[in-house]
Amino acid sequence: MKGIFQDLKRKDHKRYLGGLDVFKYIGPGLLVTVGFIDPGNWASNFAAGSEFGYSLLWVVTLSTIMLIVLQHNVAHLGIVTGLCLSEAATKYTPKWVSRPILGTAVLASISTSLAEILGGAIALEMLLDIPIIWGAVLTTLFVSIMLFTNSYKKIERSIIAFVSVIGLSFIYELFLVEIDWSAATAGWVTPSFPKGSMLIIMSVLGAVVMPHNLFLHSEVIQSHEYNKKDDASIKKVLKYELFDTLFSMIVGWAINSAMILLAAATFFKSGIQVEELQQAKSLLEPLLGSNAAIVFALALLMAGISSTITSGMAAGSIFAGIFGESYHIKDSHSQLGVLLSLGIALLLIFFIGDPFKGLIISQMILSIQLPFTVFLQVGLTSSRKVMGDYVNSRWSTFVLYSIAIIVSVLNIMLLFS
Repeated sequence: MKGIFQDLKRKDHKRYLGGLDVFKYIGPGLLVTVGFIDPGNWASNFAAGSEFGYSLLWVVTLSTIMLIVLQHNVAHLGIVTGLCLSEAATKYTPKWVSRPILGTAVLASISTSLAEILGGAIALEMLLDIPIIWGAVLTTLFVSIMLFTNSYKKIERSIIAFVSVIGLSFIYELFLVEIDWSAATAGWVTPSFPKGSMLIIMSVLGAVVMPHNLFLHSEVIQSHEYNKKDDASIKKVLKYELFDTLFSMIVGWAINSAMILLAAATFFKSGIQVEELQQAKSLLEPLLGSNAAIVFALALLMAGISSTITSGMAAGSIFAGIFGESYHIKDSHSQLGVLLSLGIALLLIFFIGDPFKGLIISQMILSIQLPFTVFLQVGLTSSRKVMGDYVNSRWSTFVLYSIAIIVSVLNIMLLFS
């Protein structure tokens, strides 16, 4: 025990990415796209479409624009400095600023893990009739084993491919149902706040712009050895990273929009409000018939496992960054961050009576933490001390702070709704 505490006090662990190297092959932007089709997104999108039809599509558009800007900016930080967001905050900001923000970021990761574990548990209930609690325990144990043995890197791309096929099938189904495209087009570009919609608006926003992914993206970018010393290399890498982010975010926007469109065209049109994730399996029936429930549950399970892995990594990265270290699952700080995220999330599930409502609220919590992470990120990337010649332009700084202000205003509106 004494050795463990001594190890926790160390701040000289070497950078070692281990399983994160898998993202050399799929692209950091795709990591964020996987977050677009996790259980929390499924719940938020199906609730938005079934309750409010096409009217909340604008939240997906706004969230995606925000995400493109934020993800590129945080990748910019990682490429130029060689530090993840948490490490940079610890190095360049006072403890009274960094510690509270990084602490709330860990809480956001816990909230994400809760949603992902719940999604896996719901899937196991659909497949094997396992109670939610025991399904959550099994999901947590499985993910923990994969993380601590780095074995997930061998199947991660297979999981992503499977879940992506399901996400893309939602897009394909748009050609099989009757969509009111004029209403949908208006919904994408016209902000509206139907009565009782603020919780869903914030949950959709939090499900798309996940604060823990900003930390993780800045860490994963290191697996590409993007930190270069010469200007030509840095500029080249920034260009390709922007393309990767744009492509991935557009795919994510399409999948999220498709979920809302299908829910609006089926559930909302029929006056059915989605109150449990299992109802959404009917959206795949035009493609899969009687097999829809099984395939839906398998996709939900894969999405839950894959996204729980990334939320655990994010917590490990954030917690290690507090001690000025990068993510390394063999180091005590990263291990403790992972265990805090998964363990507390699992404990909270024991007290959740309505799993679907729990998914919605967990995503809303992410949107509450988001402004703190964005203000921290923009402060760092707008500092010449941190970024040197690659500091944000005045226009970029204005846009980034505007995003933080918009999210803050929406959170205030939620409090008074």
